[in-house]
Amino acid sequence: MRKNKIAGMVTALVLAAVMLTGCGSTAGNSNASQSAQAVTSAATQTTESSASATTESAIAETAATQENATEDAAETQTGDTTAESGKTLVVYYSASGTTKRVATAIADATGADLYEITPVEPYTSDDLNWTNSSSRVSREHDDESLRDIALTEITPADWDSYDTVLIGYPIWWGIAAWPVDNFVKGNDFTGKTVIPFCTSSSSGLGDSGNLLEEMAGTGDWQEGHRFSSGASDADAADWVASLNLNE
Repeated sequence: MRKNKIAGMVTALVLAAVMLTGCGSTAGNSNASQSAQAVTSAATQTTESSASATTESAIAETAATQENATEDAAETQTGDTTAESGKTLVVYYSASGTTKRVATAIADATGADLYEITPVEPYTSDDLNWTNSSSRVSREHDDESLRDIALTEITPADWDSYDTVLIGYPIWWGIAAWPVDNFVKGNDFTGKTVIPFCTSSSSGLGDSGNLLEEMAGTGDWQEGHRFSSGASDADAADWVASLNLNE
């Protein structure tokens, strides 16, 4: 539309110049010619000025559009990063259901996702009878080569999206129940905060957290916590509050 208006102005000015040239006496032709040249020159300057202004305006509009697009892209990227970061995962192995109960309470208190470590060959109640020297758990305790427990799955879905991982397990003979070992060995904890917790009727956390940290070789491992076998949901919630995970 702006170009059409400019073209119209130029045409009108040129016609005026032609009319001036054709009018008047021979003696006045020189003055008329000069006037026509002046009008033509003015028209040319007007055209160039208008074209320059149009070009500058177009450049400014393009730059503004690109700037807005860049800002929108940056905001979108920031929003996506915020949505994907800061997630918490509660991982647990539970032999008798006690650790599962505590882990579930912790996940509820944190709004975290929950993931269960499951052996390919689950432990039966007879397998867990540690007072029987022939039971599975007793034999595994006596022979470390038997502690390489195959799991149904090593790495949880969306593992890379979790910044904080809490790992729960029962205490077996003063250490973490060994079905947890292959989970810890098989995952990369780089960039993650890792917090162990255990359940036990009498034993404390001991060196279980430190031993798991050595197995992992990566991650920022924090001091763990021991829950008694009779721990309540309130106990789990109080511990979670002390971690300040949302700060």
